[in-house]
Amino acid sequence: MRVEIWSDMVCPWCYVGTRRFEAAAARVRADGREVEVLHRAFELDPTVPPGGQDLAEYLGRKFGGSGRVSAAHARLDLLGGDVGIDFRWEGKRRTNSFDAHRLSAWALATAGPEAQAALVQRVFRAYFTDNLDIADHGVLASLAGEAGLDAEAAAAALASDEWAGEVREEEARAAAMDIHAVPTFVVDGRFAIPGAQDEDTFVRLLAKVA
Repeated sequence: MRVEIWSDMVCPWCYVGTRRFEAAAARVRADGREVEVLHRAFELDPTVPPGGQDLAEYLGRKFGGSGRVSAAHARLDLLGGDVGIDFRWEGKRRTNSFDAHRLSAWALATAGPEAQAALVQRVFRAYFTDNLDIADHGVLASLAGEAGLDAEAAAAALASDEWAGEVREEEARAAAMDIHAVPTFVVDGRFAIPGAQDEDTFVRLLAKVA
């Protein structure tokens, strides 16, 4: 079966959800079923400027105060720890993720789904743990190299306007399928699994679809 994951690499729930799904997919594969995973683009906020914004201020305005933001971060810290994620919130900026999505599309087209998945997870970690600017082309090219891809080719792709059309097409597909929140996992183009479900739920739903 083919699973397309719509997510944003600045979305903490997407990070948790993709890690849980990876574990679930490994269990399903161990039972003899094929699972192909493709990552698709979704920007939670395309209006974030290239230089980014202070994350705490950005979320405070969006969710109605620092208290709610702190509570959400505390919950994410607990859930992230269960799947090996070290969230670090201090000093973080809300970053524009469009070029990170372009790089993801490039990785899929040039190196395949497994290479794309490795890159996506490296970008998640760069943003949420390493506090790197994932809108910076140099940072992104370096991350591509760390994920086993050609860093020079990644830099060349980022320096061009290539793969922008693919990102827009994936975002348009999400809208056409009424995907308005991420992560969303679409199985064989027909069955949508919304949200960062727990590992056992993913396994059960994938088995049911199969």
